[in-house]
Amino acid sequence: MNTAIGRTLILTIFAAAACCTGCNDGGGASTPPTATAPKDAAAKDAPKDAASKEVASADTPAKDAAGKDAAAKPAGPVRRVIVMNNGPDPFWVAMRSGMLKAEKDFNLPAAGLSAVMDEGDGTPKAQLDKLKNYANATDVAAVAISATDAKNPALADAMRALRKQGIPVITIDSDVDRKTSRDARFAYLGTDNVVGGRQMGMAAKGLHPAGGKYVSFVGLKGASNAAERHSGFAQGAGDKFVELEYLGDEMNRSVAQKNVLDAINRNKDVDAFVGIWAYNAHAIVQVLEKQPDVRKRSIVVVFDAAPLALRHMAEGQIDAMIVQNPYDMGYKGVQLMKALVTDDHKAIHELFPDYDPQQKKFTKDDADVFTTELRVVVPDKDSPLSKANFDPQTVFFKFSDFQKWLNERGLKGS
Repeated sequence: MNTAIGRTLILTIFAAAACCTGCNDGGGASTPPTATAPKDAAAKDAPKDAASKEVASADTPAKDAAGKDAAAKPAGPVRRVIVMNNGPDPFWVAMRSGMLKAEKDFNLPAAGLSAVMDEGDGTPKAQLDKLKNYANATDVAAVAISATDAKNPALADAMRALRKQGIPVITIDSDVDRKTSRDARFAYLGTDNVVGGRQMGMAAKGLHPAGGKYVSFVGLKGASNAAERHSGFAQGAGDKFVELEYLGDEMNRSVAQKNVLDAINRNKDVDAFVGIWAYNAHAIVQVLEKQPDVRKRSIVVVFDAAPLALRHMAEGQIDAMIVQNPYDMGYKGVQLMKALVTDDHKAIHELFPDYDPQQKKFTKDDADVFTTELRVVVPDKDSPLSKANFDPQTVFFKFSDFQKWLNERGLKGS
């Protein structure tokens, strides 16, 4: 082989290998990262291995019809619009799907933005640490947070600090205390959790018209969505229902299951089980499966359609579930954050009709709250519940129809 030709060939091979290495690790400002769920996250209602596979499947970049990356390449460095969740759960997988769709529909890469999900561990400290890290980062454009503790002053102060730096902050899924910390975020986007809790109570009332004695289960009692659903349930169920206990588990799945067993042992007359957070459904069913006599006299009403909860309803273990729309939350959350980053006040007004784009402020009380859709899902057969049992705006589904709705969107839960 000619020496000059050989050297040229070797240099060409090394140059190609270097290019491939950059492609594989996602490095380089010219290639934006897509919204990425943590790879070690375990879904709340599934064994760790299965949950890891589910979350990992969401790491694949969005593709267009031709199989190419759908996102356009920005000219400059990429900045993140971040949704910080409150811990691992299939709920966030559905939200992340909505984020990716919004990233494509609103062409975030062309604006130098990328939609990213960052995972908490269920504690205010973890969220506080992340907020402080965001304040020191140069690539954070906007933050949406599902607050783990609505009344935590340090969390609210860290959110205010970001806003003072010019980084827009919103809450999603779970708000801060609106009386003391409303100024810590621009707006809240998610379920009206008082209304959601009321629908759950109305389901219990329709299932047990004579009333009952119930125990409520939740992860973090300090979270606003927990407190609001809990109070809403009492409103919807009415005076004939008496709460025996309200138990939190600090997002520990073993404690969640133990709480159910302990509640049965302490309250021999309990006949209604209320699961306020998604994984509580599975904890309730796991215990009641071993206590058929208790299950026979009891009703089970839960919040969210986690994958295992859907399976339990198909098996006749859950009588009603109130279902949020995390996909829509993720979609509209990214839409709002992009509008805030780009000062698109007309787009903000489209989401919040009582936001004045000229004055750049909300014009009515609670105008800074965007409420996403609620649904109720009941078993296909032998349920006494119908749309008439619920508020007019609540969408009513039989189980098979809701499963079809999920399949059409490529979702395993909601």
